[in-house]
Amino acid sequence: MRLVVDLNRCQGYAQCAFLAPEAFTMHGDEALMYDPQPDDAQRGNVLRAAQACPVKAITVEGMNGAPAAEKAGASHVG
Repeated sequence: MRLVVDLNRCQGYAQCAFLAPEAFTMHGDEALMYDPQPDDAQRGNVLRAAQACPVKAITVEGMNGAPAAEKAGASHVG
C-alpha cells in the first residue's frame, strides 16, 4: 500500500490524523506529516482516513497487496 497526499489540496482539517494516527500526524495547525508506505495492518484506518478527507487530498495505491507499480491507473482515490 502506498499513500500520496496532495499537500497543495490539503487544508489541514486533520480528519486523517484522528482516524489513522499511525500514518498521519499534524505538526502545528496546518502541517501534515504522513508515512507514504504504512504497514498493511493499518489498511482499514488509512482507507477510512482517505474517505473522510473533506477535500479528497489522499490517494491510496497498491490495494489487494499488489505493489503500487502493478496497479498504475487503478488507484483508489478516497
